[in-house]
Amino acid sequence: MTNSEIAELTSLCVMNTYNRFPVAIVKGSGRRVWDADGREYLDFVSGLAVCNLGHCHPKVVKAIQAQAETLIHVSNLYHIQTQSELAKLLTDNSFADKAFFCNSGAEANEAAIKLARKHFSIRNQGRYQIISMEKSFHGRTLAALAATGQKKFQIGFEPLLEKFTYVPFNDVGAVEKAINNATAAVMVEPIQGEGGVNVPSPDYFIKLKELCKKAGILLILDEVQVGMGRTGKLFAHEHYGITPDIMTLAKGLAGGVAIGAMLATGEVAAAFTPGTHASTFGGNPLATAAGIAAVKTVLEDGILDNCAKVGGYLFKQLEGLKKDYTFIKEVRGKGLIIGMELDASIKGADIVKACLAKGLLLNCTESTMRFIPALTVTEAEVDEMIGLLKIALDEVKK
Repeated sequence: MTNSEIAELTSLCVMNTYNRFPVAIVKGSGRRVWDADGREYLDFVSGLAVCNLGHCHPKVVKAIQAQAETLIHVSNLYHIQTQSELAKLLTDNSFADKAFFCNSGAEANEAAIKLARKHFSIRNQGRYQIISMEKSFHGRTLAALAATGQKKFQIGFEPLLEKFTYVPFNDVGAVEKAINNATAAVMVEPIQGEGGVNVPSPDYFIKLKELCKKAGILLILDEVQVGMGRTGKLFAHEHYGITPDIMTLAKGLAGGVAIGAMLATGEVAAAFTPGTHASTFGGNPLATAAGIAAVKTVLEDGILDNCAKVGGYLFKQLEGLKKDYTFIKEVRGKGLIIGMELDASIKGADIVKACLAKGLLLNCTESTMRFIPALTVTEAEVDEMIGLLKIALDEVKK
């Protein structure tokens, strides 16, 4: 099938929930993808930070193939070897004692919200309020949507789940004012992704952690997008020298296979008992086998070092563009999640379309171009991307 034939079939049979580009990606390898008409693209979107190891990484592919020939699914009524092995791998390399597996970031955040409320419910403390941040994004299920501090995602789905309060990101004082006797947790992304790649001040999380401890409430970190090496460390909160009580993961956890996870300390995790939460497909053999391969590759193959090195190089190259393009306001980020904010004189969506025509996949959220390539990207590929981006910028600014 061609791009146009696939697009026509999509329009006919698939619900219209995405503004799709007129291309159908049918093949991927490393940092390259190809559409149905055979055209090649350099991918700096990586499935929205899902394909952290690039497309079809050999170790992930091998693990999937081997597991698919052995056992694809079995109910969580029974023990699952790969699930327990992935849980041990994650807990051995984090603050956490226990893991719960699901299928997406939204589900992981739903689980975190439920666990926080359950933690205080069994203690008869009556705490259920969740404080989250303005410009945050936690998912599109009803609880995750209620936790998301962006009105545009919530319109048409009211009334929202109750007892969510929003405060400005990077403002500990605002959090302190919002805490009351009903507060159960503060839920926050270490770096806001969908909100525009917003990076907090260096001491924000230290102060936030101290505040949560003093108030006797939980700190939930949504690392769905920035976890699994995206910032140059396995988890983004490692940059700030703190640990949460609960953390959520998804996107890059299994190298492209759908999976979500919620990690927690033993004391907090104990609130979940049989029947309190579940997921039919969560932690299935196929997804967790892919997860084991992906996590081991990130930890053992120099991926974190490459992310930090090439991320720093990419940052400098984008900073350099500011000299020639006055509509670039700011470059910000860590590792390989970098945002380039534009002023009102130019539309990021126009730049994305121009780049697509040049064979480059980029992403834009509101007025911020977002650069989230695979963590295996090279400096040569950064140079290639910058060259294509410059051509697109020159076209759009005319």
